[in-house]
Order: sequence, then structure tokens, then C-alpha cells
Amino acid sequence: MKTEQIIIEPVLTEKTNQMREVGKYVFKVDKRANKYQVMRAVRELFSVHPVSCNIMNVKGKPKRGRAQAGYTASWKKAIVTLQKGEKISIFEGA
Repeated sequence: MKTEQIIIEPVLTEKTNQMREVGKYVFKVDKRANKYQVMRAVRELFSVHPVSCNIMNVKGKPKRGRAQAGYTASWKKAIVTLQKGEKISIFEGA
């Protein structure tokens, strides 16, 4: 799997904004990626040094339209911790 295919998009919520102040960044990643591939992709794409990576599968939530019930898509989330003092400049508004 190529580096560009592993990280799909950042997750931007109030909770993840607070986590960024501590040096943790949250990404939506490919379902087939493992934590070592995610850490390598972050290192190559953003030129930072990740210390650890936690990965979890997020289940889809039930949704209901008029007469049709269904679920939102399930996805995989990665929380990447960087070395102390490092930041990803894209998220910092620079």
C-alpha cells in the first residue's frame, strides 16, 4: 500500500483539537493499514517523528430515512502521538 493511500483525512472535532495541544493527532485511515504503516506514513508525509500509534475500528451508527433504515459506513481511526515539542504545521494554521 502506498503512503498516500494510508491516511485518508484528519478528524477535526473539539476533542481532537484538545488532543493536538498535547501532541496527539487523529486521522481517518485505510481499513487495511496497521499501526506501523500509519506511523511510517505520518513520518514521510509530515516530516515528524511519531512515538506511538493507537488504532481503533469505529462502527457505523444506525440511521433512518423515510421508510428505509440503514447504517453509516464503518471506518478506522488512528491516534498518533508525536515526540515532545513537535507539531504538524498544517493543523496549526501555518
